[in-house]
Amino acid sequence: MIMDIKQLKHFSALAQKGSFTLAAKQLSMAQPALSQSIKRLEQHLGVTLVNRNPHYRGQDGSRLTLTAEGVALQQHAALIINQLKQAEAQIRSMANLTQGEVRIAVPGMLGSYYLPSRLMAFRHQYPDLKLSLFEGGTRDSLRMLQNEEVDIAIITGQDLQPNFDSHLLLSEQMVVALSDDHPLSQCSSITLPQFLTHELVMFKPGYFHREWMLSHAKSLGIEVNIAFETNLINLIKQVVSQGYAITSVLEMVIEAHDKIQARPFNPAVFLDLHIAWNKERPVGLADRAFVEFLMAHR
Repeated sequence: MIMDIKQLKHFSALAQKGSFTLAAKQLSMAQPALSQSIKRLEQHLGVTLVNRNPHYRGQDGSRLTLTAEGVALQQHAALIINQLKQAEAQIRSMANLTQGEVRIAVPGMLGSYYLPSRLMAFRHQYPDLKLSLFEGGTRDSLRMLQNEEVDIAIITGQDLQPNFDSHLLLSEQMVVALSDDHPLSQCSSITLPQFLTHELVMFKPGYFHREWMLSHAKSLGIEVNIAFETNLINLIKQVVSQGYAITSVLEMVIEAHDKIQARPFNPAVFLDLHIAWNKERPVGLADRAFVEFLMAHR
């Protein structure tokens, strides 16, 4: 049988006040009830905790002292009660969203082009919450969510699993990115075979875009010519703008000042991105607030 926390609180109050009368008053309970609680605690532990002195009575009631066992228990009781107070305060803070952490894994393109303004807006609304952002490929996001290294992740629709809960965050068009003077820039749209026969700059393994391009090339019997490999989006855009290679990115990545042309695929290709979490693992209030915020600001 484990000690009752109420008994520990009763004993701690008694040890601090040195009087059953004053301790009972502090605890808002009857003195006989407090006396019985301490006796049950002593019986449970098999020791005497309090030296009761019937021959001395001060103005504040019967005086008492602690035995050696009582002194030892009081030290432990003080630590336990303090930890309980800290735990309660932390949980209340988390419930009020004045404390907590959101750990989220996101694909690189969203981390650079979609999330920054939304993250700043979320921080403005919840300034006391900590945001930990892990950026990589969509496969990296999936792995981190599966391994519980993050609480929520943005993944592709193809990566959804039965043990995930999710919301569709956005559906973004995949486009061909090429320089102004590239031969394909004259086309209003580009087929996959046309795209795959040119020199390509690709993300490294772990990115959906790479797997998507390589799997389609294999199904079409086309040997892909990978001229550059990097996960740095700005470097990819520089390689493309200077005409060294072409690539495929989400449409949001191409900005007006990039000197890069964006052409849709024919037929058009859209990538569904979901915000997901493990349904078998409780989601914290901070994570829930972040998901709701993103869904409201899509």
